[in-house]
Amino acid sequence: MLSSTTPRSRKTKLMAVGAMLTLGALGLTACGGGSTASPAAGGSTSGAKIGVSLIVKTTTNPYFVAMEDGAKKAADGGNIDLKLAAGKSDGDEDTQVQAIENAISSGDKGILITPNGPAVVDAIKKARDAGLYVIALDTPPDPASAVDITFATDNFAAGKQIGQWTAAQLDGKKATIALVDLFSDKVVSVDYNRDQGFLTGLGIDTKDKTKNGDEDKTGKYTGGKGGDYEIVGNQASQGAEDGGRTAMETLLSKNPDINVVYTINEPAAAGAYEALKAAGKEKGVLVVSIDGGCTGVNNVKSGIIGATAQQYPVKMAQMGVQAIQDLATTGRKPSVSAGLDFFNTGSALVTDQAVTGLQSIDTTAASQICWGK
Repeated sequence: MLSSTTPRSRKTKLMAVGAMLTLGALGLTACGGGSTASPAAGGSTSGAKIGVSLIVKTTTNPYFVAMEDGAKKAADGGNIDLKLAAGKSDGDEDTQVQAIENAISSGDKGILITPNGPAVVDAIKKARDAGLYVIALDTPPDPASAVDITFATDNFAAGKQIGQWTAAQLDGKKATIALVDLFSDKVVSVDYNRDQGFLTGLGIDTKDKTKNGDEDKTGKYTGGKGGDYEIVGNQASQGAEDGGRTAMETLLSKNPDINVVYTINEPAAAGAYEALKAAGKEKGVLVVSIDGGCTGVNNVKSGIIGATAQQYPVKMAQMGVQAIQDLATTGRKPSVSAGLDFFNTGSALVTDQAVTGLQSIDTTAASQICWGK
């Protein structure tokens, strides 16, 4: 998406990626989904700091630590009183609900949140009813209208990128596929959008795009040169390395001939690779993922992951803090990207095995901008 697979200099690649991110930020600042009201119409002219709470899924995942760092940098440059909170683990809704209650009690102007599940939605409504502006980061809630706006990767598009890459690498061979997802006990959009995007990019017909695991288990994929496929199964990982390892072990026990592994994120991919290696199955297996963190990019470089889709959580957080500051000081509100129900912060396919006709950046370029640092 950000640069072509046609050979070009690293400088040109970095300029292309940087231009996209800059344009995204400019688009957010300039967009007029809300009024450009004067301070008297909803902004603030006082010297009091603007209260903002950032509530992430968990700080055990470095992705969300990077998001916190981005928010801190943005807050340092503005009149922001930033409070940080996190779930104890990915999927911990109760802790997030308590953090929302705390933000309401503190009189914050806004909340930035990566929702841990549907139970958080009622608490978000309570915050909005109390006058707080709520922005979801990374993970749109269901429904998307539960928050004022979401700043996120287009997860379906990111999944599609790694699916298209996988299809090209298969070169017509049979795909025996393991799907390492996020949850098995709840439904969140980031989970099904990435999974379903991957299968779509591979050229496998999906049925309900908001449900994992209901596609035909055997058939033909049409991506690349096309060929036969078999889906061994879907296993939850909780987005963690140990979860990815356990999920992969389970899937290998069902079929030791797996040659394609989709993973919800790079910690899960690292765990899946450990299981493959322990079983002596790592060679010849295509492992793909989504995140684009520095560790993940290094894993692409070393061959642990074949390709990943890089997203930009630092930018999400910075844009979110700026949006709430703009709202408090000018009354201006951000708006969604054209054709979407959220603001798309972009993604880039990262691989050192470029495919003709499929835009990507290599690991050298990706390491310079991992997570939008």
